[in-house]
Amino acid sequence: MANGAFGGNKPAKTQRTPLQALLYWTTVLGVWGLIFVVTFFAVFARDLPDTSKLYDVTRQPSINYLDRSGALLAVRGSQYAPPVDIDALPEYVPAAFVAIEDRQFYHHFGFNPWGIARSLIWNLTHDGGPQRGGSTITQQLARNLFLSPAQNYKRKAQELILAVWLELKFSKKQILALYMNRVYFGAGAYGIEAASQRYFNKPAKDLTIGEAALLAGMMKGPARYSPVSASERAARRATVVLDEMVRLKAITPEQRDEAFKTPVQVSATLANQRAQYFTDYVDAQVRSLVGEPTEDLVVETTLDLPIQVAAERAVQLGVEGHLKQGVQQAALVAIDGEGRIRAYVGGEDYGQSQFDRATSARRQAGSAFKPFVYLTAMDQGRNPSVMVVDEPVKIGNWEPRNYTNTFLGPMTLQTALAQSINTVAARLANEVGTSNVAATARRLGITSKIQLDPSMALGAVEVSPLEMAQAYAPFANGGFLAKGYGIERIRTASGKVLYDHSVDKQPRPSVIGSPSLQYMNQMMRQVVSGGTGGRAKVAGYDIAGKTGTTSDYKDAWFVGYTGGFVAAVWTGKDDNTAMKRVSGGGPPAEIWKVFMSSALPRLKATPIPGGVVEVPPPTEDPIGDILGDGETPTADPGATPAPAGTPPAQTAPELPY
Repeated sequence: MANGAFGGNKPAKTQRTPLQALLYWTTVLGVWGLIFVVTFFAVFARDLPDTSKLYDVTRQPSINYLDRSGALLAVRGSQYAPPVDIDALPEYVPAAFVAIEDRQFYHHFGFNPWGIARSLIWNLTHDGGPQRGGSTITQQLARNLFLSPAQNYKRKAQELILAVWLELKFSKKQILALYMNRVYFGAGAYGIEAASQRYFNKPAKDLTIGEAALLAGMMKGPARYSPVSASERAARRATVVLDEMVRLKAITPEQRDEAFKTPVQVSATLANQRAQYFTDYVDAQVRSLVGEPTEDLVVETTLDLPIQVAAERAVQLGVEGHLKQGVQQAALVAIDGEGRIRAYVGGEDYGQSQFDRATSARRQAGSAFKPFVYLTAMDQGRNPSVMVVDEPVKIGNWEPRNYTNTFLGPMTLQTALAQSINTVAARLANEVGTSNVAATARRLGITSKIQLDPSMALGAVEVSPLEMAQAYAPFANGGFLAKGYGIERIRTASGKVLYDHSVDKQPRPSVIGSPSLQYMNQMMRQVVSGGTGGRAKVAGYDIAGKTGTTSDYKDAWFVGYTGGFVAAVWTGKDDNTAMKRVSGGGPPAEIWKVFMSSALPRLKATPIPGGVVEVPPPTEDPIGDILGDGETPTADPGATPAPAGTPPAQTAPELPY
């Protein structure tokens, strides 16, 4: 029987030619590739985002903060600008982005397989380090338009699908234009036009090669490569961009070298980061005044930028110059006689700490609180020439001591305030009543809780620099209340006024009468001319004020004024530990003088208003002798008495600045 009848020996297979083999495996791979693509799209395209909202822009409205002369202080929220026509830009501007972000942009179909492969290999071999994305410009656009920044494979797959869709729908020029008009450049700026305005104060069509390279370099990380906060790193990154532009023949080596020779000037507002504490302060008030913004706003503030610059410089120099004495922080608030905040510094360096010590911190006032004690005494009939005695005193179980631990004997009230004698202030507060002293402080502008223990006379009261500035303002403006404020007007970008401080403005009451005002000004002038505040003296100006030092050296103050202008300075540590014998007449007075020396010429300051009244000849304190037994007169803590010198209500004059 033949073997073939039962299939015993099969005929040999015909060998495929190389061409047939190529066609065969191409077909097999094509089928499997098609299966993979169909499966890929079926899995990852099911919940793709809605692409019909491609041109919708969802953002928080921006708020532009202006100083009192219209200069830009800061921008909060997002800043967008009208889309820029890519054809209106110099050719090197889009070329810079292509050179550093996607060299194969004009040759791929939305994604770069080799770039993805390189990124996968890198990420698998560098566990724990920074991961590489390998995204093209089209993929980045897809992510920015439609997806979250989440780092996972599903998001990457959807990014790839959307990138292909973008390539099918738009030309390369349109994709690049969309990318450059929507990408985030840091500092609240979205798009090339907003970024150019924010960083360089110019339209994008006027960007130089160096500026274009710097902006393109930021795409790797807007915060990490910011020309404001990381200027050296940003410059190195821009150099890489310029080299890549030369390699792609987008610019010539000569153009690159010329760019190196031309320093890039970043916007002074961003570079200096002025008034950031103040911006935080007023930013928190905007919504309470006008509600949640639904469109871009412009906030006109009371701040005076040149004076603010002087204040920040004075604080920085003061802290740096006294680090060895333990001065780690300082705050400064300056207001004019109307209550307008003209300078506001909440700390030595906003970049290091955003905690605002100008209003958020409450620290003991020390002897800077004594003027409220002396004013209460003036209201009750005393005058600067009343004789008192610096000697040991006991009030209940409390025995106050002087800063020098010595006693000087008989002196006038004027000398006692000028030399900041604790025994006299303690006795005086006890005589006039601590509740009356608290009422005086509240009448002038102190809003924090005031305890009525005898130690309050020496400043055992926690206050903020803003409170102290506004409470001293009546001494400087003729005796009228001056509550500090920072916002003059809020309007929309189109000009609609939403809030105006001057509307329904109530007349400011008089809170210091005559002759108490003149007496206090005379005494506080003496603090500067011959007392503890001598370092605050500014030649040629009528200056008055008071130092403040807590007994444990945790806080030191100087609050001083001239005609219609007050500044309060505090120094200390955030952890509330002691400095090295720092007094209010030291670093705080020095900071105050440095600041005021720059501010006063700009303000065209006038003498302290109120004039001078003749002071009676020296007399004995009519009440002081009742304290010989050490008993404390009883005061009703709940009462709010009206001292004899409380002035009648008057209307404050409008001051010229």
